[in-house]
This record gives sequence, C-alpha cells and structure tokens, in this order.
Amino acid sequence: MEKKISRTKIEKRLKRKTDSNLARTILLAKKNNAWLHVAKLISVPRRKQAGINLNRIDKETTEGDTIIVPGKILGQGDVSKRVRVCALSFSKDAIKKLKNTKSEIVSIAEEIKINPKAQGIKIIK
Repeated sequence: MEKKISRTKIEKRLKRKTDSNLARTILLAKKNNAWLHVAKLISVPRRKQAGINLNRIDKETTEGDTIIVPGKILGQGDVSKRVRVCALSFSKDAIKKLKNTKSEIVSIAEEIKINPKAQGIKIIK
C-alpha cells in the first residue's frame, strides 16, 4: 500500500520546481482531491519520474482508455489502439506514432480541467 502524502509536503516539493508548466500542473492537481495522488507522483524529482514506452501503453490499455503518465512518453514500440494519453511530456517519435493511430495527446493540466473528478483514468507509472 502506498503511503499517503499531505498537501503541505507537495507544497514544499513545489517550491523547488523551476519549470512553470510543471508547477502549474502540480498546483491544479493539489487543489483537487481526486487528483491528489497524481500531484504526489508528478512532484517528485524529474530523475524519479516515469519514462514509459509506447509498447507498454499498448500492453496495459484497451481501446478508448484515458491514461495518465506522471513523466515522459517515449517512442519505443507502437500503439495499436486509439487511446487518450496525458503526460508531462512526449518525445517526437511518440507524438508521431500516437497521431498515426488517431490517439489524443493531452497535457495533465488540460485533463484536470476537463475531468475534475478524475473519472475513468488509468495511471501508468
């Protein structure tokens, strides 16, 4: 079982962030109870954030899933399904391959605004 993190701890981690987009995303996630777990995952140091390849996304998803990756999407492998992918960043190869399958590419901040209750999301880390 994962240890719960407090908003105060996320706030302390947030002060160390220099990337304004990342800081804004963490703030949005922290304000919403449904997204608090995602705030914890993206507030860790960048070296500890996930780098997920497309082949893993293909393996762990079904058609129409909305997935959250608290890190970067890398371009190794292919995706055979149409999925909605939300991540902090994407490699150029990953963007090209996802567009070929007509998958949606969205930032985590946009997804928080669109889906404030975090319904139907799957976190891959």
